[in-house]
Amino acid sequence: MNSFHPPLRPTPPTSQAAIVPRTITPLDTRAVTRSSLAFPLSAEDTSERVRVALQEDEAFNDVSTIATVVSTRHVRSAIVARHDGVIAGIPLAIEAFRQLDPSVTIRVEAEDGTRVAAGATVLALTGHARGMLSAERTALNYLQHLSGIATLTARFVDAIAGTRARILDTRKTTPGWRTLEKYAVRAGGGTNHRLDLRSGVLIKDNHLAAIGGDVAMAVARARALAIPGTPVQVECDTLDQVEAALAAGADWVLLDNMAPDVLRDAVARCQGRVTTEASGGVSLDTVRLIAESGVDRISIGAITHSAPALDLGLDFDGL
Repeated sequence: MNSFHPPLRPTPPTSQAAIVPRTITPLDTRAVTRSSLAFPLSAEDTSERVRVALQEDEAFNDVSTIATVVSTRHVRSAIVARHDGVIAGIPLAIEAFRQLDPSVTIRVEAEDGTRVAAGATVLALTGHARGMLSAERTALNYLQHLSGIATLTARFVDAIAGTRARILDTRKTTPGWRTLEKYAVRAGGGTNHRLDLRSGVLIKDNHLAAIGGDVAMAVARARALAIPGTPVQVECDTLDQVEAALAAGADWVLLDNMAPDVLRDAVARCQGRVTTEASGGVSLDTVRLIAESGVDRISIGAITHSAPALDLGLDFDGL
């Protein structure tokens, strides 16, 4: 992957409501649950997850802050983007600041899914200095990681603009973070693949190796066991496997690590019969060529397991 990428394309606001920052006050109990992207955690789960993260950091026993900042000190601060990117994780950051300072007031300048330029304010905060300082790292850890995933996803989405393909994630996620990382993919304009092993059938190369390569038997067994209506997908490395999957009645074929000419041939054979997905070593340099094969989906593990954190920082005003 190249170290330089062009700026993300700006996303124009769709309504006046989308460009009016919302303000979260101490009395606003719904602040952490509001999201046009359907934030995957309930208010209770969000609170518990953030509490555990703050305890891990001993944020409630922040010796440095207690020693240097008086408890009555009020300040204004802002989380600011250091680079262009797409924001994700706002509800978690809000919860971190509110747990350390229930009286904090927060103005949300960039909701999840918003594309921001370097220098843009994401959150503006007014409250106790101690709470902001102690919550800072946990809030930024959530925002930087999830925004990094959203940003990298958006770059892939932009790279295939005008084609029929969609960008999919995979199950290559950080243990315990899957629902949040897949949410960040949606924030970046991507599409979620199956959430877990139970929610979809994907017959992979090792499944086939374990049963002697019998695609027809694998598909038949999957149909017999899965909930009716569950799509059955087969991973294919060769054109012969593609033909076997089609003959077996698969709904979806995963075209893995195929050379461009072989991929185009495979997509042509599947056209109008099954959903096609390409995977394997996809990069920003190659994704456009893959999309131009006519494939329906392109799955990329890197958007979750290798996305660099988006550089965000907390700047204080008036200390």
